[in-house]
This record gives sequence, C-alpha cells and structure tokens, in this order.
Amino acid sequence: MPASVADAARQRSEARAAGDWGTADRLRAEIEAAGWRVIDRGVKYKLAPASPPSIAVAGDIRYGRSDDVPSRLDEPPDGLATVIVLGSDDAAGLQRSLDAIDGNRPAGVGVVVVVDGRDIQTATDHEVIRTSAPLGRGAALNIGLRRARAEVVVAVDVSIIPSGDVVTPLVEALRDPGVAVVGALGLASSDLLRFESATASIRPVDVAAIQGDLMAFRRADAAARGPIDEGFRSAGFLDVWLSLLLRDEGEGRTPRRAVVVPGLPFERAEPAPDRPANAARRERLTRRNFYRVLDSYRTRPDLAVPEPVVRSGTDS
Repeated sequence: MPASVADAARQRSEARAAGDWGTADRLRAEIEAAGWRVIDRGVKYKLAPASPPSIAVAGDIRYGRSDDVPSRLDEPPDGLATVIVLGSDDAAGLQRSLDAIDGNRPAGVGVVVVVDGRDIQTATDHEVIRTSAPLGRGAALNIGLRRARAEVVVAVDVSIIPSGDVVTPLVEALRDPGVAVVGALGLASSDLLRFESATASIRPVDVAAIQGDLMAFRRADAAARGPIDEGFRSAGFLDVWLSLLLRDEGEGRTPRRAVVVPGLPFERAEPAPDRPANAARRERLTRRNFYRVLDSYRTRPDLAVPEPVVRSGTDS
C-alpha cells in the first residue's frame, strides 16, 4: 500500500485514541479516497482494499460497510433493551424468530434486524438494515449496535425461538456492575484453548464466555471497547472473543463476570441442511476465528473459568 495511506491510518488511530473524531473521520475519508479501508480492532487496526459501495435499492440504502450506517451510540439510552436479530439465508426461520420475539417481548424493547447481503424479505414493522454485499457476522453485529437505542443489547440468532420473556431476566442480571455479559448458555475453559458447554438449571453460574445464540451486554461497554473485529466473518468463536473483550479489565485487574441465567424460556430450531461446500467454508472461517481469539487472549489465563462457578449462597 502507499506510504501515505499507512501514515494516515496511523494518525487516525492516534486521533481516535485522543477522542478527536473529526480528525479521525477526515483521515478515514482520505484513506478511502485512495482505495483502502480501515478495519478497527479495539485500539488496533488493519488496512484492507476498499469495501463494496453503499447503494440505493427501491428507495432503501444497502450499506457497503458497517460504519456507513448512521450511529446512535452517542445518543442517551432509551428503553429497556434493544434486541438485535441477525438474519440468515433462511427467510422462514428469520420470520419465525421475529414472530416469537414480538409475541413475548415486554414493553420498552425495540428490535433491529440486520440482513447481511441477502435478498430476503421480512414481514415486520421493525427497523431492517441491509448490506449491499455479505460483510460477515462481526460487521452485522456492529451494524446492529450502531442502531441500538437502549442501555442493554440482546443479540439473538434466528435459531432461538422465545416462548416467553427472555429479555427481562437478562437485563436484571446486568444490573450488577461486576457482570459484563449474560446469556442462556455458557462456555467454560481452563486454558482458553478448549471450551465446554455449560448451563444453569436453577441458579446463575459464572463461565468464561457466553454462547452467542442468545447473549446480552451493555451498549456502552460495546461502544467503549469496540468496534467488534470484522475479521470474524462467521459466528464461530466470535462469542468467545466478544465475551472476553467485555470481561477484560486489563492485566493485573479482576475480570468482570460472564453469567449464565437459568430458566430462560426458549426453544432452539433445527438448522436447515447445509451443502458440503458451505460446511467446509464455515469450518475454515471458524478455524481462522479461533486464531483471532488466540492472538488476543492466549496470554490471559486470568480470564479462564475452568468449570461453571456458582456464586456464594447458590447452587446450580
């Protein structure tokens, strides 16, 4: 890449660290005009060839990258929670999940649907954000976060079919400032190399990470520690990386907690049969995602939770 692009990217990173967003936006425009884009990874970044363009289709904008989507992250929080539903190729499954969410969500809960580069339609009055090309799971979640209004964000995969209110218990669990991320299912690990599923049958339990099918966290935490690494093109290990990102208070400081909330009312839909080529691609992307986790946290055994931990005075 041209040295001028690399230099502009370095200056932009310094401007972001200093909170000089005007300078950061100007430098980003210079980088893009030169045919490149910046992918932010927390306080780090990388450069890649330019993103697909944002386009208008039947009066709607389809976005070519996540940070083209207008952001509400600087606005005061409003509402109990924002549910982010990440769309898939399964239009029927997406509609089924939305119908179940609508039938069981309490007052004060808004819904944002992100359809990533797929030409599928939904019968919904909720805000639907579409992309002009597949950007990947990390970018789709960044888009949902940029449109979230409430203090708490609940990320839901279309495989989750709520049969009751799953939002309120998650919001209540996050009232503890020592808790960073909560959800229905967890992952325990002694070394951040191997992970085992963990559930909570009666009482909440602490784990290393929350599984991403149904997870909740504070919008402000995601904004302060993000954006989400858009190198995560698929869902595999993104939930681990995000959980550790939200829990991490820095080396030498006690991490915040990831908590599995018991008794959440939902069912899990059977996945649609996948073609061998798609399965092989997903496996490759999952392997790459695992190395992203290692790159960030292989030296952080303090974030490991070897087995589900019941908090004092409770039992699982």
